[in-house]
Amino acid sequence: MNRRNVIILLLLTATITALSACTAEKPQTSQAKENVRHVPVLSVQKSNVPDLLEAVGTVRSDQTSVLASQMMGNILEIRAHEGDRVQRGAVLAVIDDSQPRAAMERARAAENAAKEELLAAESDLGLATTSLRRYQTLYEKGTISAQEFDQVKARQQAALAHRDWAQAELDQTKAAVAQAVTTLQYSQIRAPFDGIVTEKKADPGSLVSPGTPIFTLEDTRRYRLEVSVNESDLASVQIGRAAPVFVDALGNAEWKGKVVQIVPAADPGSRAFLVKIELPGDPRLYSGLYGRAQFRRGERQSLLIPRTALVERGQLHGVFVLDQNRVANLHYVTLGKLSGEEVEVLAGLQGGERLVAAPGDRELDGQQIEAEP
Repeated sequence: MNRRNVIILLLLTATITALSACTAEKPQTSQAKENVRHVPVLSVQKSNVPDLLEAVGTVRSDQTSVLASQMMGNILEIRAHEGDRVQRGAVLAVIDDSQPRAAMERARAAENAAKEELLAAESDLGLATTSLRRYQTLYEKGTISAQEFDQVKARQQAALAHRDWAQAELDQTKAAVAQAVTTLQYSQIRAPFDGIVTEKKADPGSLVSPGTPIFTLEDTRRYRLEVSVNESDLASVQIGRAAPVFVDALGNAEWKGKVVQIVPAADPGSRAFLVKIELPGDPRLYSGLYGRAQFRRGERQSLLIPRTALVERGQLHGVFVLDQNRVANLHYVTLGKLSGEEVEVLAGLQGGERLVAAPGDRELDGQQIEAEP
């Protein structure tokens, strides 16, 4: 029994010794901070940046026309559809012209009759004028009486009046023909300028009347951005001043716009003014695109960091900030506007802090950083 108790006591002692050794080794198993060398580090400082007013709006064509019917009739043909590019004078639609054509034929018939009437009146006037000259000679010689001479003179004046009436009648018929020709031309809807059809509002067989819209045509040579500017910011906008424009759908390229008009009436609801900015010609522009314009108000102080310093965590952005022991800690930041290769930090960072300038894909959170020489 004593021997067995000794063995058990020895086993217990060995077990306790082993457990104590494991417990003593635990602090030694914690990993030491890794020392990462040759990392670019920068110190954040406030700097003066342009104080920009950004206004959003919509791209629109400089010239847009709604082509409507100027006569009543059924549409016989539609020769253009949405997206078609058309030239000035091109026929886009044809309306039944049977009635205006008949009116034009009647007007021309009346014109021909008036011409014949004028020819007869001029012939009568010529004969009456010749007779008057002869009777004038006879009257001066005393061959005829004054009454006979007056009768011949009255006939000449009547012939003259008839000629003048026939001339006026001919002028009226010519005007009627011109009007009939114009009305007949209304049967063809033509493009008033080079452009693109953005909307077709009628189909063949539709009955249209004067004022019925058929097409919307847009001039593709010149576009503008129309933005709303609050009345408190209107002092920053001046006609003729350059205004950088960004169209998100066309990338990050900057468009050189120019303020060409400030509508001198504020919207009663928003108290905002409509500002029109001329854009350079580009075939990629279309009406309806979303755009942003910037107007400079002065300067302000801001924290700017290179875009290479940012790390993404899902939808969040952060930077690795170094503490007093040069240990990197991930700080999430709120970003503002981009400025070339730099980005503005609105929150999450303070001036004077040091951060990793280009972490890349490395996970540096909790690592000790040695800046590159």
